[in-house]
Amino acid sequence: MLPPKGNLYLIPCTLGETPPLEVLPLLVKKAVEHIDHYIVEHEKSARHFIKSIVPRKSQPDLHFQLINKFTHETEIPEMLAPCFEGFDVGVISDAGCPGIADPGAAVVQQAHMKGIKVVPLVGPSSILMAMMASGFNGQNFAFNGYLPIDKRERKTEIKRLERLSKEQEQSQLFIETPYRNNQMMESLLNTLHKDTQLCIACDITLPSEYIKTTSAEEWKKIKVDLNKRPTLFIIQK
Repeated sequence: MLPPKGNLYLIPCTLGETPPLEVLPLLVKKAVEHIDHYIVEHEKSARHFIKSIVPRKSQPDLHFQLINKFTHETEIPEMLAPCFEGFDVGVISDAGCPGIADPGAAVVQQAHMKGIKVVPLVGPSSILMAMMASGFNGQNFAFNGYLPIDKRERKTEIKRLERLSKEQEQSQLFIETPYRNNQMMESLLNTLHKDTQLCIACDITLPSEYIKTTSAEEWKKIKVDLNKRPTLFIIQK
């Protein structure tokens, strides 16, 4: 007789070096305590997180499979093999919640196709926390990922998102590689209409957290260094 299938747990982690139990519920710690099979973006960072939340857990007993932008979809079903042996499997992102702007979504899709129960656990999502703190329309918003690197293409995309925000009353969120944040900020202030509202949500949940919403015109009077700091940009016209 085959053992009952294990579950797929979506295990959130911190958004930086915040002590885990300051931002994660006890249920996450309990899940990590009993799960030995993991699907992660980077083994080193996953091991660091596991050790930070359950220091006494035996690291040699852990099993890791990697998923990233280079993973082919044909590799994913094998990652769920432990579930068919009765073991629970955990998915851990590099930061925040698995499956949200994260390659773990492909694993979740396969789990549903194979009849494996998916269990999402509560944790910090920079996208949702930025929206919560922005004061923008939380009933209609869109996350757009990264904007083009090319300055001309980026300007065109910013104008498109600004127009879309006005036409659909929809908040538009996006991110940038942290070392290019200041260039993104410069592009926004050179492109947006002066009355367009802009929220900068930086270092969410960290001691250096900075969240502010004001008009593009007012932002030109504010000096803030976003270099190498995880940041969400949100505009609403």
